[in-house]
Amino acid sequence: MLAVLGLDTTAEAVYRAMLAHPQAGVEALAAHLGLSAAQMREALDLLSRLSLLRPSYEHAGELRAVSPDIGMEILMSRQQAELASQQQRVEASRAAAAQLIAEYADLRPAAPHPEIEQLVGLDRIRERLAVLTRDMRAEVMTFAPDGGHSPESIEAARPLDRSLLERGILMRTVYLESVRNNQPTTAYVGWLAEHGAQVRTTPALPTRLIIVDRTTAVIPVNSDDSAAGAVVLTGQGTLTALCSLFEHVWSLAQPLGSPTTRLVGGLNPQEATVIRLLAEGLTDDAIAKRLGVSPRTSRRLATDLMERLGARSRFEAGARAAQQGWLPDIR
Repeated sequence: MLAVLGLDTTAEAVYRAMLAHPQAGVEALAAHLGLSAAQMREALDLLSRLSLLRPSYEHAGELRAVSPDIGMEILMSRQQAELASQQQRVEASRAAAAQLIAEYADLRPAAPHPEIEQLVGLDRIRERLAVLTRDMRAEVMTFAPDGGHSPESIEAARPLDRSLLERGILMRTVYLESVRNNQPTTAYVGWLAEHGAQVRTTPALPTRLIIVDRTTAVIPVNSDDSAAGAVVLTGQGTLTALCSLFEHVWSLAQPLGSPTTRLVGGLNPQEATVIRLLAEGLTDDAIAKRLGVSPRTSRRLATDLMERLGARSRFEAGARAAQQGWLPDIR
């Protein structure tokens, strides 16, 4: 009960017993409480350090408990002094932290363009993203072109996602169509939707992209290796263009829970994208990466489409697709 004031359970019991039985000796109190001599000494030492014991005015060498009205005032005054000291230490730490932050900022090389910040390496990228997440105020828009997530990465992301959603942050994410075939990812995005996030899918995405509060964007330097480096963009014109790109892709993407639509020629959005990429001359591996699927799946999709078109080469497939009106209506 009095632990918040510095008394442990044993010392509190001894203090209460001494108040209730002021004439009892130490041995009698120990026997009454079922304490050993060592436990009794420790309790008396603590009570003495807290100024809750005083010498007896009548019997030399004996101790008496200080009355509760005085004793509790002593403990609360001591606690107030400790709190004041702690507050002083906090303020000193805050000042030291501010100085360190300022010194670190001075050590960083000045960016050649103030609206472009270069981040090299995964550690630096994650540090910057952590700061952006902490300072986020309204919304975050994301392109997630990596396909399905592993169960480990999903569990690692949940606490942060929950925190953002509980803060009222609007989260909109566009995933690749291929995540519909990844059960852990579909379960995860379903959980996101239940907690207020909005999720859509599209067959292909131009790059990984994170836009925070429409004022800051983070994109990888190399789409094939997003951990190698990234740039943070804050220019108004650049952000306007990137926000427009996101809104355009978002408007064409489909909510994850909705059925897959069919386009011209009975193609689904993923097949239509494969036709377009074939016409552009991309290899099976390049198409696989754009779709977030395996090269084997990419080859199967390409082969099936070429058979449907009656084409013997990719060039012929592109030409026949254009003749049949498939290409103009593809996203």
